[in-house]
Amino acid sequence: MKKLFLATFAVFVGCAFMNAQEIADNAIGLRLGDDDGFGAEISYQRALGDNNRLELDLGIRSGNNYDGFKLTGLYQWVWQLDGNFNWYAGAGGGVGSYSVDVPGNDDFDDTFLFVAGDVGIEYNFDIPLQLSLDIRPELGFGDFRDDVGIDLALGIRYQF
Repeated sequence: MKKLFLATFAVFVGCAFMNAQEIADNAIGLRLGDDDGFGAEISYQRALGDNNRLELDLGIRSGNNYDGFKLTGLYQWVWQLDGNFNWYAGAGGGVGSYSVDVPGNDDFDDTFLFVAGDVGIEYNFDIPLQLSLDIRPELGFGDFRDDVGIDLALGIRYQF
């Protein structure tokens, strides 16, 4: 147990002293994943410093019997792995709303709040293109969405 604690401590200390790669001032694109029906999100990232940024994602869904939206805001720290590879971690939250109309059944609406974490890896090409893969656990606070959701997604963004 003592060795596990020391190894974990060494990893965290090492991560704290890793050199950060300068990140793009802005990036916009799509985040493609799936969590509770929001499969594609418009994603925007804004650098706040050399190794931290703000990410905003808006997912909108509409179908024959339902529609909804989800807005997520995350503060992220970015560390360089090797060359153009970075890894990042962040925390934040958001708000969302569902409206479902099922013929013959009761309709329901739900507006919910949620907190979220985010861990991922990204590659910045020499052209202004960024690809990322991340996992975002979310804890919802609402009538319909009151559980933990795991959102795994691929991000494709244009950097400027």
